[in-house]
Amino acid sequence: MSLEEFFLDPLRYEFMVRALATTVTAAVVCAVLSCWLVLIGWSLMGDAVSHAVLPGVVLAYIVGWPFAVGAVIFGFLAVALIGVVRDTSRVKEDAAIGIVFTTLFAFGLVLVSVTPSQTDLNHIVFGNLLGVSRGEMVQIMILAAIVLAALVLKRRDFTLYAFDATHAHAIGLNPRVLGTALLALLALTSVVALQAVGVVLVVAMLIIPGATAYLLTDRFSRMLLIAPAISVLCAVTGLYISYHLDTAAGGMVVVTQGIAFTLVYLFAPRHGIIGRRITTARARATTASVASQPRG
Repeated sequence: MSLEEFFLDPLRYEFMVRALATTVTAAVVCAVLSCWLVLIGWSLMGDAVSHAVLPGVVLAYIVGWPFAVGAVIFGFLAVALIGVVRDTSRVKEDAAIGIVFTTLFAFGLVLVSVTPSQTDLNHIVFGNLLGVSRGEMVQIMILAAIVLAALVLKRRDFTLYAFDATHAHAIGLNPRVLGTALLALLALTSVVALQAVGVVLVVAMLIIPGATAYLLTDRFSRMLLIAPAISVLCAVTGLYISYHLDTAAGGMVVVTQGIAFTLVYLFAPRHGIIGRRITTARARATTASVASQPRG
């Protein structure tokens, strides 16, 4: 197979074109949001919300509402329940998150198992990237555009909130409102991604790109560019590999992102394990070379 056939053959099929468009869209919006989640330390919260929206999505399907409505309702419900358990008992936040999201996720699985459907609702759990319809693709793009627009317009406020919520409050911003807004965007982003890779893998797309970019730069503005670039590259690469090797598309996209993180974790110039040692060794060699030169 020639290189041209490798790249062009999948594009002959409409379902692959839709899958590619959906994957790139989900990759971009998840990666941009992941920068704030990683910076704030909300990785576990992202896991909780992305899983907790499952019963909301199923209930929205049952009553004929858009998936986003059910997801946002249950996303906020999950956050509220976590806060109640944390504030009214001796249980710490990480345990409260684990209790709430596993319970809601299990409730969603029960609903999936008993809900009659013309479509396989298990695709919500495990993803059905190659089965995305034109209508679903349009919905994903609309939701992604809303999330990206909100993140871009309020990026400075969100960034200040992530770095120093106390200072944000001191200059007149409301940290509670900003946090709530980020959680709402997280719920919407979960809907975007779950229709592509499923609930189980959403958390990977919400965390890995931001974590990878975090190891490559110390500037948040660059992070916002590096994360979606890596995410899109991995998404396209994973989709092509899944097509030619006949593997699960959503799973391969996430595996590719995991491989990218591993490479960066090892070889990033400043923060990679091996890369940092190489940089240090070169610096020492340069210092030793300069010190050994005769002084005129």
